[in-house]
Amino acid sequence: MQRIGVFVCHCGSNIAATVDVKKVVEMVRLEPGVVHAEDYQYMCSEVGQAKIAAAIREKHLTGVVVCSCSPRMHETTFRKAAEKAGLNPYMVEIANIREHCSWIHKNIEEATEKAVILARAAIAKVNLDAPLVAGESRVTKRALVIGGGIAGIQTALDIADAGYEVDIVEKTPSIGGRMSQLDKTFPTLDCSACILTPKMVEASAHEKINIYTYSEVEKVSGFVGDFTVDIRKKARSVDMTKCTGCGLCQEKCPSKKAPSEFNRGLNTRSAIYTPFAQAIPNVPVIDREHCIKFKTGKCGLCEKVCQAGAIDYTQKDEIITEKYGAIVVATGFDTIKLDKYDEYAYNQSKDVITSLELERIMNAAGPTQGHLERLSDGKPPKNMVFIQCVGSRCSDKRGKSYCSKICCMYTAKHAMLCREKYPDTDVYVFYIDVRTPGKLFDEFYRRAVEEYGVHYIKGMVGKVVPEGGKLKVQASDLLDNRQLHIDADMVVLAAAIEPDKSARSIATMLTASMDTNDFFTEAHPKLRPVESPTAGVFLSGTCQGPKDIPETVAQASAAAAKVIGLLCKDSLTCNPCTAQPDEMMCNGCSSCEKVCPYGAITYIDKEFRGPNRTTLIRRVAQVNPAVCQGCGACTVACPSGAMDLKGFSNKQIMAEVDAICR
Repeated sequence: MQRIGVFVCHCGSNIAATVDVKKVVEMVRLEPGVVHAEDYQYMCSEVGQAKIAAAIREKHLTGVVVCSCSPRMHETTFRKAAEKAGLNPYMVEIANIREHCSWIHKNIEEATEKAVILARAAIAKVNLDAPLVAGESRVTKRALVIGGGIAGIQTALDIADAGYEVDIVEKTPSIGGRMSQLDKTFPTLDCSACILTPKMVEASAHEKINIYTYSEVEKVSGFVGDFTVDIRKKARSVDMTKCTGCGLCQEKCPSKKAPSEFNRGLNTRSAIYTPFAQAIPNVPVIDREHCIKFKTGKCGLCEKVCQAGAIDYTQKDEIITEKYGAIVVATGFDTIKLDKYDEYAYNQSKDVITSLELERIMNAAGPTQGHLERLSDGKPPKNMVFIQCVGSRCSDKRGKSYCSKICCMYTAKHAMLCREKYPDTDVYVFYIDVRTPGKLFDEFYRRAVEEYGVHYIKGMVGKVVPEGGKLKVQASDLLDNRQLHIDADMVVLAAAIEPDKSARSIATMLTASMDTNDFFTEAHPKLRPVESPTAGVFLSGTCQGPKDIPETVAQASAAAAKVIGLLCKDSLTCNPCTAQPDEMMCNGCSSCEKVCPYGAITYIDKEFRGPNRTTLIRRVAQVNPAVCQGCGACTVACPSGAMDLKGFSNKQIMAEVDAICR
């Protein structure tokens, strides 16, 4: 029987306001093995930790239970305090009576009763705890960044500047991401390309950065400090070592009907192309779906005109395998499809566009060379209507329930630019709320209203009807309590943003968590905002949630700092709570091996003593403790019950259940 000490925290009033702490202490004193119980206002404080350490020494405690808040916050704190006092840190258990009791119950008696039950369960587990010793694993001093937008570029630059090798994997032919599609940025209205291009060039020229464009992550295995990643480098059909970027192949290509992804499908491109003028690398890609050579076997004009001999139709996809110590996800975002929003006539009129399409129209390198004009007839619009929150803050299943965060600001930016370049154009903005939470953001919005004369109308647009070359906008003004009818020449929809479609498959490969909207989930929203719950996987940019460029860059640098902190270590302390097979019960079925996401389980043939002094050879499981991360998947999958988890054994779990049920 263990000598257990129980320490109950008030957590100020967080716990004590709903849980009778004194009663919990009285009740746990009656539990088997408990030789000491006390309460304190803030157990996580230095004084509280000193109380735990003193009790361990004076009462010769062999186990500790702390009834406090979530172990995600303070488990490490209390384990370190116990270790300093000479107790094995894995003899400490946390009973979460804040999140599981006080914060969800209003009735003191109910909350107190539940707190006692959780304390009993933790005590029952400690009684079966055994000291564990953590091992070590090596760290591969190289990082992988998935995504080559501004978030991925900034993360890679910061890691590389610290002296570590970084690989960027970008699925498109060039790095730059969504920021490369923007004309201006808020709140300064400076040129997006002027900010981004130097970063792109710097990343390309950095001796510590290797860029894989037109590539995708195919497979991820391993664990923190030692990931093995397969990267599919797709065939460009152009030799990157020979190409000079002269552009003659694109100019002479006869197939020029492919929709331009970079210009959001507003114009066409050639079958061999670079996405935009500042693309890095400045090497074209052959789109095999639209290339005449690949479709019919004829043409080959690009090969004939290429003086460098860079065209290679025989090129195949290449699989590159690399090892990394850390992985950063920076997969970015896209706008939602508007097929379900028929009321805005997006699919009915060329003059109903999204905000990102307007960015391309107003860009000097865009489909209209920067001239604001209607796509239907090329005429400049006299009346423009901007509709906010299209698919954002949506209560039905068509859109997203969350706020896309950036729409209010970029709409103000668009309205100001339209009024600045075309003063005769009347601009109307229909909004639910104007949200301007960043530095100088509200001042920026006020400029749009006060200096540029943009008409902001609180209300929603009910319908947009194309009629007689105009767009009939039916809307409501909630402040004046009236209906509005506006004959618009152009309607711009602030479409909700969502994670890139590749995010889900990448999360599966990384065993990383995602929320219901397919944004990556951080380990802790306040204390670990750039870390994934999966050790060694970090988050950068809008893959984690909607955010603007300044916030994205800040998070990118934060993620880089976490990666640097990991890579600077020669080895990492391994979690000792690893799987352990009972060889006498193992039947060699391989069920555990199949479900292990880390490849920690292998099988060997082992000799066993049989009846009548015979020798039997049986196939049994072996676990590599340096690779095992203690996820417990194998214990669930094992049909014979041979696989168990140190620190979370079947006996311990059943003891907890028995304590709860008595």
